[in-house]
Amino acid sequence: MHDRKLADRSGLYEVSDAMAAVDRRAIQLPARAARPARLAHLELRFGAIELARPQSKFLRHLPESLPLAVVDVREINAETGVEPLHWRLLTSHEVTGIEDAWRIVQWYKQRWIIEQFFRILKTQGFKLEDSQIGTADRLLKLVAIAAKAAVITIQLLQARNGSRQPILAAFDNGQINVLTALNRQLEAGSKRLKNPHPPDSLAWAAWIIGRLGGWDGYPSSKPPGPITFKNGLEYFHAVAAGWSLRDMCMP
Repeated sequence: MHDRKLADRSGLYEVSDAMAAVDRRAIQLPARAARPARLAHLELRFGAIELARPQSKFLRHLPESLPLAVVDVREINAETGVEPLHWRLLTSHEVTGIEDAWRIVQWYKQRWIIEQFFRILKTQGFKLEDSQIGTADRLLKLVAIAAKAAVITIQLLQARNGSRQPILAAFDNGQINVLTALNRQLEAGSKRLKNPHPPDSLAWAAWIIGRLGGWDGYPSSKPPGPITFKNGLEYFHAVAAGWSLRDMCMP
């Protein structure tokens, strides 16, 4: 986000702007909070740079420069009213050709998923930073449990628009039985609201979990987000635990 000084005292922006465009491709950008999904046509530049050491006296023990690669992609022919995408990506990975450069772009596209994952783990989700656990071993176990729930939340988030990923990717057969019962109850509450997805798909489960988390289920409404799915999963697991206890108590 900031122009960096290079070893030859030139600026990163100046150098990357002077690089020749070597390829063009279209990539699908997922929807964000204030941005609908769209197909972006990108122009690619890349090259090697030497990043200069910051001038701070506290960093003089570090090497004077650091060899990196810069991958620069910028959107061309963006629609009116759309802010063109422009990423300048610095990486220590080797970038010797066009495919290497596009691989860096594809990796960077996963950043939003990673940020959502940590959002669910932290302040707006499971609040791991508020844990009072005092030992590393116990904290690791807590993080492992929360990470599994966060991954399932992300899976539901990605499946909400009709993914054909199988439901068994996130739920076992016993849980699917609970989801089936919950789905009947949710559909019975309204003649107009029906789960539109095949029951063997994760999208089917996402519709149910989203409803449990507070989403109204209407296609015209904003789709459920990660916190809605997180709340829905907590409700679901409470119901599933009660279902399991009922089965244990039956003769």
